Amino acid sequence: MKKIAILGAGPSGLAQLRAFEAARLAGIENLPEVVCYEKQNDIGGMWNYTWRTGLDRNGEPVHGSMYRYLWSNGPKECLEFADYSFEEHFGRPIPSYPPREVLKDYIMGRINKQDIRKYIRFECPVRWVTFDDETQMFTVTVMNHKTGEQEVNEFDYVIVATGHFSTPNMPYFEGLEEYSGRVLHAHDFRDALEFKDSEVLLIGSSYSAEDIGTQCYKYGAKSVTISYRTKALGYNWPDGIAEMPLVTHFEGDVAHFIDGTSKRFDAVIMCTGYLFHFPFLPDELRLQTHNCLYPANLYKGVFWQPNPKLVYLGMQDQYFTFNMFDAQAWYVRDEILDRIKIPALAARQEDEKNWLAKYDEVTNVEGSIDYQAAYIRDLTNATDYPEFAVEKQADILKEWQKDKQQDIMCFREKAYRSTLTNTLAPELPVPWLDVLDDSLEYFLELSATHTIEKSKAS
Repeated sequence: MKKIAILGAGPSGLAQLRAFEAARLAGIENLPEVVCYEKQNDIGGMWNYTWRTGLDRNGEPVHGSMYRYLWSNGPKECLEFADYSFEEHFGRPIPSYPPREVLKDYIMGRINKQDIRKYIRFECPVRWVTFDDETQMFTVTVMNHKTGEQEVNEFDYVIVATGHFSTPNMPYFEGLEEYSGRVLHAHDFRDALEFKDSEVLLIGSSYSAEDIGTQCYKYGAKSVTISYRTKALGYNWPDGIAEMPLVTHFEGDVAHFIDGTSKRFDAVIMCTGYLFHFPFLPDELRLQTHNCLYPANLYKGVFWQPNPKLVYLGMQDQYFTFNMFDAQAWYVRDEILDRIKIPALAARQEDEKNWLAKYDEVTNVEGSIDYQAAYIRDLTNATDYPEFAVEKQADILKEWQKDKQQDIMCFREKAYRSTLTNTLAPELPVPWLDVLDDSLEYFLELSATHTIEKSKAS
């Protein structure tokens, strides 16, 4: 019997657990023994909100970057599980952009339908992984904080599902050591109310900057300035949000920009991305890449080229999320079960070369979305993963991009049609800027009341 170690019980690790569980429920015999090591005390990965920053109660780096009042920044119709719709979970349609608690409830709903927690060992961060060429086995050392002892076990496969949005990329600017205000990375941002009535500077120009910037504006920041390195986000920002070129240095609480202007700020939030960080892996096993749609040295985007018994899940930049993780997990499962045969190294490298060549031809966001959709389709065509209309979801993502350009503060009020149930989502009944309560109870009550009133009116 093969033994499999899954490192991490976030969305990617859970996808792999569910893939094996689906095989078990289908009556497939001789399944491998699976053990999942999770650093946190619960499943969910990034979706586990915690007030903690820095270190957790065990002295481990806090994994999550989740913050209060976060809402989905993409349509739920593009992250809907192929075998579990939002409508099935909630018993009725809900708006296309739910807040954090609603999404977490949906994720847990599918997980709770199957008994997969029995495979997970919580509060067990991985310390070191090695591979023996002679025995063809991995040795995995973990710290079991529940027992206070380190554990060492051997495995045929190791599946790295630890994510790549938890180790902050923290740049330095001259004068920061004397800056008198608050300085933090987006990883440690927890509550926009902390910055009420403040002049806030965000450094960076990607999703973190646009989302944290709009959150701070929504919850009462006096002003929000977004400093970009190469290109402004360029949205039609409301009064109170502005974009400036890159900061050059600080003098006291004043930031100086490359165009010669300057401004005083109460707080600086670094929205400067994350590092791929695998301190538990030696050089010969460690993926070294940046945030992109097809990391080099991975066959089919998951199998480590020098040794395909080492697998990396979810290491891509992501337009698609949950279903892409599922597609990867099903493919990996079928390779482990010998239902898919991995070719020799030369053929693997040729396949990777072809995908990277296609990636070089991508010139815009629409092309990136289509590229990732084609990648997912390539994986699902080889397995029995439930059919879902990834191309239709790609079209929704393109509409999402247009909606943001049209009105960055109101795009969450748009509604889309589920590619699973064909049901059109109800619109958010009030402006997103006016919804200050992001709780599960309030959101469901709000959308239900609107649906009833709309039904009466018709």
